[in-house]
Amino acid sequence: MAKITRINTTQLAFLHDYLRGTGKNITEVEARKLGIKNLRARMSELRKLGLRVNTEDTRYGTAYTISARDVNGSRAMYDLT
Repeated sequence: MAKITRINTTQLAFLHDYLRGTGKNITEVEARKLGIKNLRARMSELRKLGLRVNTEDTRYGTAYTISARDVNGSRAMYDLT
């Protein structure tokens, strides 16, 4: 598990920048350490914005990743600040 520091942006902006197209994932446990209390809700919000959020069941719980491309196939970055 990679060391993650406290976030200094909005939760959505952090998750977008940390996960989108990087191949990294995050679990509920890791998110709570960062102060994100409801990771599932944040990932749902990112889905509603049009991002492809993937889930994988691991022995540590559900891990979330975000594809580099959105549902329209675009790699354009979102400004979530």
